[in-house]
Amino acid sequence: MILNILMIVAGVVLVLWGADRLTDGAVALAERMNIPQIVIGLTIVALGTSAPEFCVSLVSALRGTADLAVGNVVGSNIFNTMLIVGVAAMVAPMTILPSTIRKDVPVALISSVVLTAMVVLDGDISRLDAAVLFVGFLLFMWITLRGAKGSHAIEQEQAAPRDYSVLKSLGLLMLGLACLVVGSNIFVEGAACVAQTLGVSEAVVGLTIVAGGTSLPELATSVVAARKGNSGIAIGNVLGSNVINILLILGGAGLISPMQVQGITAVDFSMMTGSMLLLWLFSYTKLTVARWEGAVLTVLFFGYMTWLVMGAV
Repeated sequence: MILNILMIVAGVVLVLWGADRLTDGAVALAERMNIPQIVIGLTIVALGTSAPEFCVSLVSALRGTADLAVGNVVGSNIFNTMLIVGVAAMVAPMTILPSTIRKDVPVALISSVVLTAMVVLDGDISRLDAAVLFVGFLLFMWITLRGAKGSHAIEQEQAAPRDYSVLKSLGLLMLGLACLVVGSNIFVEGAACVAQTLGVSEAVVGLTIVAGGTSLPELATSVVAARKGNSGIAIGNVLGSNVINILLILGGAGLISPMQVQGITAVDFSMMTGSMLLLWLFSYTKLTVARWEGAVLTVLFFGYMTWLVMGAV
């Protein structure tokens, strides 16, 4: 058991470190190619923070542990919407842009509803289902990038260019990718062994330990952004991650290896969809997620986690 826990911790550290190196290398390479910062932020950086979820879910799907793969995504989205937004809002009330309420939140909510319908109807994510999700991701990215390049109202702090050579950038890319692959394998192996030892289902492990571990980049990014008063970055990070988790990660993993889902219940999917709906309502009222609303989200999250753990014992 101790060895398995150490494997989980080592896997998390390696995956997070690898995602950071991968993102640094990709951004540096993009800057050398004169790709605009806004495009880098909406694509490479956003995808980089979701790399842990993608690698863990893909490895889980390939190993035949579909509940771990889907539980990772569903749990990560619940973690993002309820705990990350909740904690960030308690640190500093989050101002929501009208465009976010009109476009980004509805897209994240619709993605949640579509995934729920796919799994509840026949209990699996077939290649056709995965193709629908993946096409949805491509459409979402096209609309997002088109809107970003066509809007002059978007203002963001520009990061200092990374003075990396092409060779160093490619080296960081390869190193980050290697760490993601190795770390994901170690992480999934440790998590699956813990589930077997404790007699806990892979679905519960995916919804809790795995989801929490792979959501650490979003938690760190959003809380720091909220403390600095950049609530737009914090909420955008969460919504973008939720959409990418469903459309790209499950879409991509399902295209490679169709998944039969058994342990993720209607309650879990309802929490994922319901938390997005609740966030939408909180945002819509005064274009702000207040501290008390953040507290409500946080309390509901820990209530759900308690219910999961008590049901698994």
